Amino acid sequence: MTTSAFLLVGVLVAPLLGAVAALLLRGRAGTITATVAAALTVLLAVPMFFSRGVVKPVGRGSGLWHEVDWTWVPALELRLNLGVDGISYPLVVLTALLTLLCCGYLVWQRPERANQLAALLLVIEVGILGTFLAFNLVLFFLAFEVVLLPMAAVIAGWGGPARRAAALKFALYTLAGSVLLLVAVVAVVTQTGTADIGRLTAEPGLLSHDAQLWIFGLFAIAFAVKSPLWPLHTWLPDAHTEAPTVGSVILAGVLLKMGTYGLIRVGVGVTPEGAAAFAPALGVLAVAAILIGSLVCLSQIEVKRLIAYSSVGHMGFVLLGIATLNEIGLQAALIGNIAHGLLTGLLFFLAGAIKDRAHTGLLADLGGLRERQPWLAGVLGFAALGSLGLPGLAGFWGEAFAVVASVQRGGTLWTVLAVLAAIGGALTAAYLLRLLRRVSHGPQAATLAGAPEARVPELVAWSPLVALALLLGVMPMLVLGMSADAVAALTTGAVTP
Repeated sequence: MTTSAFLLVGVLVAPLLGAVAALLLRGRAGTITATVAAALTVLLAVPMFFSRGVVKPVGRGSGLWHEVDWTWVPALELRLNLGVDGISYPLVVLTALLTLLCCGYLVWQRPERANQLAALLLVIEVGILGTFLAFNLVLFFLAFEVVLLPMAAVIAGWGGPARRAAALKFALYTLAGSVLLLVAVVAVVTQTGTADIGRLTAEPGLLSHDAQLWIFGLFAIAFAVKSPLWPLHTWLPDAHTEAPTVGSVILAGVLLKMGTYGLIRVGVGVTPEGAAAFAPALGVLAVAAILIGSLVCLSQIEVKRLIAYSSVGHMGFVLLGIATLNEIGLQAALIGNIAHGLLTGLLFFLAGAIKDRAHTGLLADLGGLRERQPWLAGVLGFAALGSLGLPGLAGFWGEAFAVVASVQRGGTLWTVLAVLAAIGGALTAAYLLRLLRRVSHGPQAATLAGAPEARVPELVAWSPLVALALLLGVMPMLVLGMSADAVAALTTGAVTP
């Protein structure tokens, strides 16, 4: 077995075997086993960067670092075609890291049936990683669907009082998007005779202009549901509010990125003419998401629900970057995805910690965190400042580049969208500063009286996210540099700005 095959197959097999072992080993032993499997996945993901080399041209001139292409079900055009490049690799590492932190968090927190919850997180990891690594369209669809039932089970099994309704809403929305994605995948395969994403991206002429228009429309709706993008976002606040802490971290940190990644890799890559035709509409919807999401956040009274709605606005910036269809915009989307995963994942960890101490998430019942739990308040302040786009932290680059890309696209529409997006950025600062004022600087609340300070296991779980948010804020080229060639190749001929 080659190094590429070992790494690519290993990052899928390790969590899958870990999930089986976690189910067989009851109690804390199962949770620890799941954590070991998650750690092994990280150890397999990291060497992909250091042993990289262009092994196969993909798209309109880019290349895969590693690739596996094995025959699976030839009659269905289904091949075990896995690959990684500069677009997918940062998301692979983010997925592996957040899953490890969540499994480790469960070892310390010890919720009921923790081994089963850890096993479900590993199965979700397999689906997410499979989506980011798949270079066969049918395989991409199968991996895309793997996460649906396990995430619904996480919400329904370990969530809050309204968990079953939230899980059902999540399942129904994502299932509806899956149906549209399946129709689009079948249409592409039947019209072109291939499911090879690399070939489809390199030869967009395999699909006629009219076919690209309606197929991209199906792709866009399907991926918008998963992201979720306004106005198909209504399942998100309920799912986040009811999900357990680790469920919210995975949901916001990486599961949402499956939609925006699919829009870039499959939507823009396979149907570039459709993407160009729909770009103005996507730009308008993106800015609407930014503004509406921010305004709704200003009226929220519950911590997790506020953070959930903030994702709508942040993913709006990602969509705006994609809609511009230029290099700066796609780079903005990619680094925006990573920054959102780090900072919003951290915010949900913190929201869970506060709710565990106060036994409530209502802003009116919280306050005085700075005086009673200064470490917890300090990390919350860092995460909020990063999420609002403070220069020097990771959240700044995605929002700033999306606005710049919109201006660079040119024309009245895109200039207006850039201005409105910038206003949305100011509103983002407003609602996150309101959160800090209520929770950290407000009058001391009785609910937090006697509550413990941030504990060592919590700080261990949060520290990598803090460090990476700071590192990417200072050195964004760690992400932008590795994806530059792939993005440049993907945008070649896609649209003339």
